[in-house]
Amino acid sequence: MRYFITLSYDGTAYHGWQIQPHSTSVQEELQRALSTLLRQQVEVVGAGRTDTGVHARRMTAHFDFGALDCAQLTYKLNKILPRDIAVQRVEEVPEDMHARFSAKSRTYHYYVHLGKDPFLRAYSWQVYGNPDFDLMNRAARVLMEYRDFTSFSKTNTDTLTNYCTITEAHWDRVGEDAWRFTITANRFLRNMVRAIVGTLMEVGRGRVSMEELRCIVEAKDRCRAGDSVPGNALFLVDVEY
Repeated sequence: MRYFITLSYDGTAYHGWQIQPHSTSVQEELQRALSTLLRQQVEVVGAGRTDTGVHARRMTAHFDFGALDCAQLTYKLNKILPRDIAVQRVEEVPEDMHARFSAKSRTYHYYVHLGKDPFLRAYSWQVYGNPDFDLMNRAARVLMEYRDFTSFSKTNTDTLTNYCTITEAHWDRVGEDAWRFTITANRFLRNMVRAIVGTLMEVGRGRVSMEELRCIVEAKDRCRAGDSVPGNALFLVDVEY
């Protein structure tokens, strides 16, 4: 039988979702908890890989096991998992459902603030100056015209294609000096959102024109795009099936 786990986590203490040889990961903590409760080795597969320090308001993972009391397992998982990982529910799904490959879209939020604020620094990126967010919204719409995002991906990854379909990309004011970038796509490449935000900031600061942005995308060269922004301000917020 196959089960989906819906969970959230603060990624500050973790080297991303995926198990790492010498670093703590969210996947490792979840597998350890499940294996302890079910008294046998259990492997979980996540909907995607979040990078070091990146958070998730909603992550989905699947695992296979026999008949379970899902409500009781949810309760017990939350009792033994670290305080920065929370399980919202465990539910049985059809056996052909896959946490990663069955997902139709994923949505991320990235938070920035313009003034120094000690209460935002852990989960938002402080941006200096006054970037033009209207211009950055125009630039975000340009990205939706493309499919190949090689210029915004880490090199030497194990992905078979760098094609993605972005269906939503925009900046919204969420406070007096705070903004949130929302982006939805069928799939994301490693480091893609952080590289896109870094490049849009270059547009907002007047360092990259719209035509230059198109040249960056079409070059299919990571060296042409902007720097990756910090991971602590990035949240995976939804996975749709």
